[in-house]
Amino acid sequence: MNPAADFDIIVYGASGFTGRLVAEYLARQYGVGGKISWAMAGRSLEKLAAVRDEIGAPADTPLVVANADDPASVDAMVRRTKAVLTTVGPYQLYGSALVAACAAAGTDYLDLCGEPAWMRQMIDAHEATAKKTGARIVFSCGFDSIPFELGVWFLQQEAGKTLGGPVPRVKGRVRGMKGGFSGGTAASLKATMAAAARDPALVALLKNPFALVPGFEGPAQPSGNKPMLDEDLGVWAAPFVMAAINTRNVHRSNALLGQAYGADFVYDEMMLTGPGEQGEQIAQMIAASGGGLGGEGGPKPGEGPSKEERETGFYDVLFLGIAADGRQVRASVKGDKDPGYGSTSKMIAESAICLVTEATEVAGGIWTPGAALQGRLVSRLQAYAGLTFAVE
Repeated sequence: MNPAADFDIIVYGASGFTGRLVAEYLARQYGVGGKISWAMAGRSLEKLAAVRDEIGAPADTPLVVANADDPASVDAMVRRTKAVLTTVGPYQLYGSALVAACAAAGTDYLDLCGEPAWMRQMIDAHEATAKKTGARIVFSCGFDSIPFELGVWFLQQEAGKTLGGPVPRVKGRVRGMKGGFSGGTAASLKATMAAAARDPALVALLKNPFALVPGFEGPAQPSGNKPMLDEDLGVWAAPFVMAAINTRNVHRSNALLGQAYGADFVYDEMMLTGPGEQGEQIAQMIAASGGGLGGEGGPKPGEGPSKEERETGFYDVLFLGIAADGRQVRASVKGDKDPGYGSTSKMIAESAICLVTEATEVAGGIWTPGAALQGRLVSRLQAYAGLTFAVE
């Protein structure tokens, strides 16, 4: 963390759709000039000023011009803040120089990344530097993957209390969800597929459940890529489109926590579709559609749902833990806004605040939010961001 900074947090990409929501949340929740000092950054001063006025942020909200194509402007921005919160994706196209600059300067970095191949490249390239400078680089601070990664952490805390230790098998099951994925998420998936088409080595990396844990190979993991009857729950389950990133982050968390869930830990994610023939048919339809992400009809980066659509969205994820002797523990994570925008913007904002104000003792390196922030972030998300963590 950069102690001589002008700001606690700079929101980079504040004139984009998700960045605007983050800035709006910070303005509403924390104001300007209060306990949290923050600024809005982007390519155009005019656009930033217009967004500042549109979201009702105070007229003295600081504005910073920075452009991914201009390394000097990125370096200057990074040196002015304790943490950069960036919504400028796909990160594999626009994020590499920013991660490098933050790692070199000792500045914290948070993003909404769901691009595991790029994340692995950043781990390989910059983790050693971040450990030296004290920069905490924190990927995936939105719907991918906080509800899942912290959901598993929360479940394992309960397993420790009620079963005497961690459970080696956890199932993440999406019970309900209303609201779209962001245009940035769809663009990230397309960029990842394009990169894999150019570089066959990326395909093997993308298939590896331990891609974000260099040098570690754990037990075989369920693929989750076909409809199946979940025997433990008695209902059908379909492939969940975000499992490919969430599962990797959960395994990285386990590693960062010293294999706290066990070196034999097995985890998968699927979407529940209901019992009987109808549940099976829905599961088959979801599988055939590829989960509905990455098609041509979805939002483009910078676009997104209306305020009403964000406000009426929600998600409900069940975590089922199974001990070696068959005993079970259950927990859930629920969110009160649509996952891709309304909830995500609050999750990354609270992650940044937690990192710079409450987690100053966390060492430099490349982190998952759950491993770095643990129960402190659970508390903030429940108090301010509309999430509920519960034992069932």
